[in-house]
Amino acid sequence: MSFACNENNKIKQHIYKDTTKVESLQYKAFISYSHKNAKWAHWLHNALESYKIHKHLIGEKTEAGVIPDKLSPVFLDRAELASATDLGAMLTQSLEHSWCQIVICSPTSANSHWVNEEILTFKRLGREARIFSLIVAGEPYASATKTPELECFPPALRYQLDNNGNLSDKPAEPIAADVRKGKDGKNNALIKIIAGMLGVGFDVLKQRELQRRHRRLAWLTASAMTGMVVALGLAINAYLARNEANKQRIRAEVEAETANRTANFMVSLFAVSDPSEARGNTITAREILDQGAKRIETELTEQPIVQTTLMHTIGEVYTALGLYNRAQDLLSQTVSQRQSLFHQTKVTGEELADSQGALAKVNTELADFDNAVTLYQHAIDLLNQSNAENQQLQGDLLAGLAEVFFRMGRYEDAGPLLQEVVTLRTQTFGSPSLEVADSIQQLGLNYYDRGDMQQAESHLLQSLEMVKGLVGSEPHPTLAENIGNLAFLNHVNMQFDEAEAQYIQALEMYRTLLGDAHPTVAGAYANLAFLYNDFGKYSEAKTMYQQTIETLRQVYGPSHPKIAKIMNNYAYLYHDIGEQEQALAIIGQTVSMAQKELGDNHTDLARYLSTQARWLAEAGEYSEAVPLQRRALEIKLETLPPGHTDIATSQLDLAEALAGIGEYKEASALATDSLNSLIESVGEEHWYVAAAQLALANTLLGENNTHDAEALLLKSYDHLQRSPAVPNVYIEKALNRLILLYSQTGQQSEKAKYQQLLTNLSAEPG
Repeated sequence: MSFACNENNKIKQHIYKDTTKVESLQYKAFISYSHKNAKWAHWLHNALESYKIHKHLIGEKTEAGVIPDKLSPVFLDRAELASATDLGAMLTQSLEHSWCQIVICSPTSANSHWVNEEILTFKRLGREARIFSLIVAGEPYASATKTPELECFPPALRYQLDNNGNLSDKPAEPIAADVRKGKDGKNNALIKIIAGMLGVGFDVLKQRELQRRHRRLAWLTASAMTGMVVALGLAINAYLARNEANKQRIRAEVEAETANRTANFMVSLFAVSDPSEARGNTITAREILDQGAKRIETELTEQPIVQTTLMHTIGEVYTALGLYNRAQDLLSQTVSQRQSLFHQTKVTGEELADSQGALAKVNTELADFDNAVTLYQHAIDLLNQSNAENQQLQGDLLAGLAEVFFRMGRYEDAGPLLQEVVTLRTQTFGSPSLEVADSIQQLGLNYYDRGDMQQAESHLLQSLEMVKGLVGSEPHPTLAENIGNLAFLNHVNMQFDEAEAQYIQALEMYRTLLGDAHPTVAGAYANLAFLYNDFGKYSEAKTMYQQTIETLRQVYGPSHPKIAKIMNNYAYLYHDIGEQEQALAIIGQTVSMAQKELGDNHTDLARYLSTQARWLAEAGEYSEAVPLQRRALEIKLETLPPGHTDIATSQLDLAEALAGIGEYKEASALATDSLNSLIESVGEEHWYVAAAQLALANTLLGENNTHDAEALLLKSYDHLQRSPAVPNVYIEKALNRLILLYSQTGQQSEKAKYQQLLTNLSAEPG
């Protein structure tokens, strides 16, 4: 029906109390815009329809209704309504069937008769509270100033309706997000609108967005910081403690012989007859460990109990040092041999379970999650079947399995395990105790992963209070860890001042306890770097990254794999803020360090090479990029399982570089393989797939197959546009290639269209 009708009809529409539910309406939103703001309307449409609502919000009841599982469909497309006297049946019906209305606000929309009519129509449906504004240009309420031409709000937004459904002179207060320079920025503006549509607070959704980033960063920090310099004396102490436990389980004569031979063996590791054989002037703990591991495998084959005990001990030391591949070799042998000894009743189920857990921990660090889960589950079952009363080991195994589930994103599965860990450690150590406090803290972090901020904060505070009651307020490593985790929670909650103060407090505690040269201190600096980076304090972030690297160099010397990991993140900071030359310089240093420390066949090296080559290609240095990408792909094919996403992305990167030097046939084959693999591994909706389509289209362009290239480019560009999180560099690539395509085909109007979109993209904030 039309709204160009009599006043009585308007009154009925206005006094009608809207009781419609979101699930009963066809559209989640109706976007009102003027023709000149079509770019922003299409961006918003794609962003809303592709937005993934967090599963913990779906079904929640708010003032706006029950939160749906998605925000599509959104009504957008409409033709300009030339001289019609009303909106027309189609638009009126679409408005009636829309849960919300979003108005793109600019001086042109403020002067658009039809945008104003759409707002009036929606208000007369009784849905004024569900109108949201996106300011893209101009100034709100400028009509009352000396520059009325800058007004961005249409009259129907600026004023309320009277009882007759007409505009009154009573000012309204539109709910607005603002993408203008220096305001919200695109991402925050989008989150504001979605928060309003769903009836949740802005902070709730912002936390979800930051969770995706911060838990990744938290894992990255843990990955970079894993392992410390472990004094060999500590390794021996760990071994002796383990040996003491063995004495209670193995026959006295066997254990005495084992202890004697083991002690002799450990002492003999220090008996280096020729110090010149060491790589430096001093013999390092790593050299002693490597020598010991080699001797264990060759000299103790006739003493399998001693051999497996030592393998297990040194395997755990390798794990603590972050030397996961070497640890995996030793612990795999340990598990295999202890399984045989277990069947011969020469070792207990508890000992076998302990080794399975140690190997599972290494597999977790190597991202071999499926095998880690299997090992942990076997170890837990074996411990239960053995009727061993080792609650400490049981708790450690459950905590380890929970960590794997966290790495896999299976937060719901990790929760019950951590609840059980709290119970076991309470029974084992009593409450209060530092062990119980730690398990409560881990459970709090799991609540965070599951989106329950209230429970997360409650558990972290409970853990902190327990620790304070045990150790006081003086510097203590467990207290510092608790404060750091609360800082992390405030970080995610966008409480910058609180997070900064707590991160600094934790850092100062660690420095007091551990000195300036310690990996944990470096990790505290890295946390501050992430905080400053997230809040746009790039100068401070640079300083903290530099301090992190300097601290790690004090610990490990000038070169170490963990330094390389942090340098990789540091390089990305420069790349993200547009300082490409500095980013390339740092990633080049990272590659050199990785080659020295990890050798020529390590997955981390391959990843750094891929990054370096990708940035060289972005700078047009394709001939330099190609050999680096080839080597990166070779390493990944040798070190990663078939079908791994990293292999597909390397194929994609190599295809882009090859196309840059005109090798279109090989590039096309690689891009096709990458596309098929990514569809299978991450699904067709992931933007990686669009990036692979973009690379394949580039090879078609190079072969002058403009027909197929056009179809694929348009499909890729549309896909990339639908993802608010996609890096702009890929959208820019798509636009540049569409411009090239239409230059080749002489379609000047299409070329101009995408040239303007590229100009607009470069001018957009955020």
